Amino acid sequence: MRRIVVAAKAGSDQPWLADAAAELAEQTGAGVSVVSLDGLDVEALSPTPRSEFREAAERTIQDFVERLRSAGVQADGDVRSGAVVRGVLLYAEEKEADVIVCGASTKGKVARRVLGSVPVELIQRARRPVLVISPS
Repeated sequence: MRRIVVAAKAGSDQPWLADAAAELAEQTGAGVSVVSLDGLDVEALSPTPRSEFREAAERTIQDFVERLRSAGVQADGDVRSGAVVRGVLLYAEEKEADVIVCGASTKGKVARRVLGSVPVELIQRARRPVLVISPS
């Protein structure tokens, strides 16, 4: 295994996800690339400016990369614009990822049904293995 792509939820604190990715990287010798997306297809349709979402994603990437590097893992990160699932899948293709790692949905069952779930959609659409990590 050479490359792990981590899908980090913008504006979310997920140290358990970073730790799981670091452990997998240590066990396999892989590098880690972290991506966070603003989740906006069209900014004009959003009541919140894209810049606010982007700032949250940048903070998330910075925290992830710092945590991974402090664990001795070679890591880089990128913030992208657009829909989350499509963006993660494109990023994984660009990075030639061996696996995509993401956090389990923290929404309730009803919300997941109505709003969808990024981990489920990644599993359904990815051409690469997807590892879904739950918080302890």
